[in-house]
Amino acid sequence: MLDHLRQRVTSAAPGSMQGLYLIVDDIEAARSELIDRGADVGEVFHDEGGVWHHAGTVGRVPGPAPERQSYGSYAPFSDPDGNGWMLQEVTTRLPGRL
Repeated sequence: MLDHLRQRVTSAAPGSMQGLYLIVDDIEAARSELIDRGADVGEVFHDEGGVWHHAGTVGRVPGPAPERQSYGSYAPFSDPDGNGWMLQEVTTRLPGRL
């Protein structure tokens, strides 16, 4: 996974991209893989209100979403260039989404 992120696909300066999402079906496995490959990955969290939609760390609750609710678990990380990413666990897509 991390090797794919190292490929140069834009002319943007390294580290200039923030707020990127990487959607995964198992956030714990993805987090472990990224850590094993040298990425700086934060702890998994979920939102106290059920849907994380605000900036910063307000309302973050440690650990995955209750019952591993799809779209509910997150973990921040930076790639080797310093770009800011958020892992998001999606196990079942909402109707109408591919």
